[in-house]
Amino acid sequence: MTTNLDDYLVEAGEKVDLGNRQTITAPLYRSDKDYRDLLREGVERLSRQQHLNYAAETAALLVIFQGMDSAGKDSAIAHVMSGVNPQGCTVHSFKQPSMEELRHDFLWRCQLRLPERGRIGIFNRSYYEEVLVVRVHPDLLVHEGLPSKFAERDAFWKERFRSINHFEAHLDRNATRVLKIFLHLSKGEQRKRFLSRIEEPSKNWKFSLADVAERKLWKRYTKAYEACLSETSTVVAPWFIVPADDKRNARLIVANLVVDALEKLGLHYPKPTPEREAELRTIRKRLEKEDSGG
Repeated sequence: MTTNLDDYLVEAGEKVDLGNRQTITAPLYRSDKDYRDLLREGVERLSRQQHLNYAAETAALLVIFQGMDSAGKDSAIAHVMSGVNPQGCTVHSFKQPSMEELRHDFLWRCQLRLPERGRIGIFNRSYYEEVLVVRVHPDLLVHEGLPSKFAERDAFWKERFRSINHFEAHLDRNATRVLKIFLHLSKGEQRKRFLSRIEEPSKNWKFSLADVAERKLWKRYTKAYEACLSETSTVVAPWFIVPADDKRNARLIVANLVVDALEKLGLHYPKPTPEREAELRTIRKRLEKEDSGG
């Protein structure tokens, strides 16, 4: 599989128009078997890089997934991270904030879940909900102790974008690489996936009338995402817009993005100190002595 990851990159300072971004592209796989082989290859590469990251303990990777309802965030995480050692990876799905979380600044609850050095942290939704869902539903600001009229001020959202950019720059300076993935789904494909959730009993739990109500706000969400992607894609914490109508293609692209981000950390296995090397020689001698019947 060959794909140019820069095709999905949002350049720093770029004004995003999602209407000009594809939701589906030519598949990177030729058949079902080819897809499985490519995904397995990507997962194996990811597993090797994750093992190296876990051993080095010098950096962390934070992967943020955003997208419309049914864009495939859950399945992308499940498939791409299937071969990763659970000890070196944590996944957090951010739902409606609790009362305690609402009494803090909008970044607080996500700060508590940041990955340690040597770990991969995955956010299924994130603090970006505060410039997406909250922007579409400004009445939610009241629960944060802020007047809903703040939503009418462009300066208010600019300040939130600036806070996010400063926060992510701080993370980068402190050895946490931030990779942000927007799964770009078409409205028509969302409709198909919503219908499948009704038709398949195992998916019924994923669907509610609230999802249909949110779908009616598609244009408002699109504008909120365009502003967010435009204002918060930076050199140190870029956004990648991944076509999501084909779930398999999206998973292959996501796997490559995560592996590429880990490889760019430039990690190496820890070099033993002289003391450690001496200890290993002692252990070796004792084990060899056991083999010789000593």
